[in-house]
Amino acid sequence: MRELREDLRLIYDWIAPNSKVLDLGCGDGQLLAALVEEKNCIGYGVELDTDSVIAAMDLGVNVIQSDLESGLRQGFTDNSFDVVVLSQTIQAMKNTEIILQEMKRVARQAIVTFPNFGYWRNRLQIAQGRMPVSESMPYEWYNTPNIHWCTLADFDALCQKNGLAVLERTVMSGGKRIDFLPNLLGSLAFYRVG
Repeated sequence: MRELREDLRLIYDWIAPNSKVLDLGCGDGQLLAALVEEKNCIGYGVELDTDSVIAAMDLGVNVIQSDLESGLRQGFTDNSFDVVVLSQTIQAMKNTEIILQEMKRVARQAIVTFPNFGYWRNRLQIAQGRMPVSESMPYEWYNTPNIHWCTLADFDALCQKNGLAVLERTVMSGGKRIDFLPNLLGSLAFYRVG
């Protein structure tokens, strides 16, 4: 079995065998490679970074180099996938609602993960007068690709506004699942929506 980061392992576990998967911001393709090899999935990735595209191709992943901000209409028809994944990328998107609507259009289900800005360590850093830097948000305020911060409550409201039902939610911190006060104690949120 392919070794995956803890966050990618959870996403992997949520995807059924033989699914057709679109991974937006697929990075080096580790998740898609594992899904294709071990779960007989058909996988496609979209990634902007050239080095990541090359790394994904080296793993045999079908990847398209494209900016997600330009939309998915250029190459993906309605309901063409079972699952679309957007892992730790939504906070870097300029048009968050548009990408959610496009994900809803191209797949029956979506998996979205993001750093939880409501995590207690982030709140503490803000209370101390500093912008948060953490394991799930490793950048300084001046070099971060992240332009939108949200909490679990914010994402729940965004899903409701856009007609997305939350099918499953898991929150983690330090690789462990957080069930008690997840918006306060969890640093990374995982949503399965449909």
